[in-house]
Amino acid sequence: MLLFFANIHVLDGRLMYIDKKRLYLKKKMKTRVRFAPSPTGPLHIGGLRTALFNYLFAKKKAGVFVLRIEDTDQNRSVEGSEDYIQEALEWCGMNPDEGPKNGGEFGPYRQSERKNIYADHIQTLIKKGAAYYAFDKAERLNEERKEAEKKGETFKYGHQNRLQFKNSLTLTEKETTEALKKEFVIRLKVESNQTVIVKDLIRGVVRVKTDTLDDKILMKSDGMPTYHFANVVDDHLMEITCVIRGEEWLPSLPIHKLIYTAFGWETPEFMHLPLILKTVGKGKLSKRDGDKDGYPVFPLKWGKETPGFREMGFLASGMVNYLALLGWNEGIEKEVYSLKELEKAFNTKGVQKGGARFDYEKAKWINQQQLQKMSVEEIYSVSRVKELLSPFEENKHLSLIRLVKERLNILDDIKDELTFIESTYPYDEKVIEKINDKNPKAVLEQIKKTLIEEDDVDLFQEQIISWSKKNEVSMGILMQSFRLALVGKLTGPDIFKVCSVLGKEVSLKRINKLIEHLNFKQIL
Repeated sequence: MLLFFANIHVLDGRLMYIDKKRLYLKKKMKTRVRFAPSPTGPLHIGGLRTALFNYLFAKKKAGVFVLRIEDTDQNRSVEGSEDYIQEALEWCGMNPDEGPKNGGEFGPYRQSERKNIYADHIQTLIKKGAAYYAFDKAERLNEERKEAEKKGETFKYGHQNRLQFKNSLTLTEKETTEALKKEFVIRLKVESNQTVIVKDLIRGVVRVKTDTLDDKILMKSDGMPTYHFANVVDDHLMEITCVIRGEEWLPSLPIHKLIYTAFGWETPEFMHLPLILKTVGKGKLSKRDGDKDGYPVFPLKWGKETPGFREMGFLASGMVNYLALLGWNEGIEKEVYSLKELEKAFNTKGVQKGGARFDYEKAKWINQQQLQKMSVEEIYSVSRVKELLSPFEENKHLSLIRLVKERLNILDDIKDELTFIESTYPYDEKVIEKINDKNPKAVLEQIKKTLIEEDDVDLFQEQIISWSKKNEVSMGILMQSFRLALVGKLTGPDIFKVCSVLGKEVSLKRINKLIEHLNFKQIL
């Protein structure tokens, strides 16, 4: 508590307290979150969902969304992964406020470029006695693991046995100095018989006994930090106020808390998100599940063989909308959101603890709802749509979209829905058998006659419907005969709109073709 201040000033959003003896500077903390993927391949939609929740949390609080690339394990880094991650975020409209591409005052934003920072900070822990050098050979550790397995136990290197190994706690200063000339790692010194207490915004208070933890490696033999160490150092130096990540990192939370405590740093808030589960069965959603059931698990294509949601015809708005509903609910029945609406609606209370089961059909339904909110012109502006419509005359593109828009779940449905433009589907013979005794040829002859005489599609529709009523011809027979002629099957867009798009000449040819087919069947 600060008392007896002579002056209080506000400078650049900071509160500055000044008295005769001391200067107090207290920065007003702004919400800062980070998405920190490893560039080891394409970004899974689980990772994209984590990025989305970070982004929404930041926007709801007028905060900062940071992209940090955690590439300390250079052996696992895959070329092109970082660009893929950046492109996926940009496609979804989640442009990072800070990151490798656009920079920021807390960079570098690639961990591989922060090696000197980690080297400096690990020395701080060693000087404090919170970390120590370990020189054990891999062979020795493997032997200990095997012995533990024989007893049905899990090997842990920690307070119960650390003094039995070769490390700076058991060697003299001279021996340690000599050992440092060879390979070594640096471990966190976890004290025994303590309780680590951390609060998670979703799961409440987490309590773990330190006797269940081992002395995690903080710095590897190649001089690069482990995830645990780099993660904490970077989150502190980048002033991250809330760490939002997948629940697979929940077991690491006590170790991270211990590292914060060892440095004497304030611990940020934590939020561990539920897993995205398989559509059927146990476990989290994998690429294998998508390959088996015929749907992607990545936002964008990866290489030539691996498809993405974008390339399969999903809108970015549909992808974002569906991912938001995987593990979060506003508490109302609403399911269709724009990104801006999600930014306002998102709250941590709506994030569930249990895993969220992936449902591809629901994802397509959400995408369909987003499509219906768009105008024909907006749909046409999507590059994927132009690609799908490229086989058709450009002056008909908008009419074609208008024709099938209500039938689209994903953009790639355009291809299937417009197959009949080039030629009819094979006639549905079951339908022909069903209507054959209703004299469909007479109906088709009347449709042909009316179509020849009338150019206006609306008037043509009125006249043909009027004729059917006057002559007591079932509308079902009329519409089925007409649809079979133009499309070849009974499903598809409004048949009079189809007629308009095909044009009079093509429509008449198709009507004649079905009449010929019916005549042929009668001969048989």
